Amino acid sequence: MSNPTTRILDSMDPPTGALLGVAGAIAVGNEPLLEERARMLLATGAAPVWVEELLLQSVLMVGYPRALVAAGVWRRVSGLSAPSRDADSTGPEEWLSRGEETCQAIYGFNYDRLRANVRQLHPALDTWMVTEGYGRVMARDGLDLARRELCTVVQLAVLGSPRQLHSHLRGALQVGAGSGVIDRALEIAGRDASPAAATEAAAVWQQVRKMRETT
Repeated sequence: MSNPTTRILDSMDPPTGALLGVAGAIAVGNEPLLEERARMLLATGAAPVWVEELLLQSVLMVGYPRALVAAGVWRRVSGLSAPSRDADSTGPEEWLSRGEETCQAIYGFNYDRLRANVRQLHPALDTWMVTEGYGRVMARDGLDLARRELCTVVQLAVLGSPRQLHSHLRGALQVGAGSGVIDRALEIAGRDASPAAATEAAAVWQQVRKMRETT
């Protein structure tokens, strides 16, 4: 599995920018906007598997209802049928081990504290986060961790979730997304976020950058 390996992404290429635009549209749940963004992404020559993986991971951020709507739009616009079976043949035992690896890659030295904090909320949440969230979903092949984290950043900014955004902004940096790329990701999110959410996201990013400069 290649995802936990850090991949440096220091420029926003057109396919990545278009993918982030689709991520924002999924969070909004606007079908005409999704269709427009999906067509724009196809025009960039982006790998279709990127969208397939974004659709799956979107369940974690926006839930099944909007992820299912987005999947329907993607099938219609792309003309691509769903695969006959999931290429990821791993199971719960593998999900736990690769979830721990992926979560640690994203959170770095904050990993142990994250696990402890989530366990205090509920031990089931800790188990589901690592096994289902990071192991079953985020550790899949097909989309590298830097782009996965940028998609997550965009959706959290659109949803107005500053605490989780703070963590995933740090995570994006941790797995190789450059500051300039994150700047651009938040600009893309700003097209779909409310003015208040966009302002809040910018403030959170400023805080993360200051913390990074002083450590």
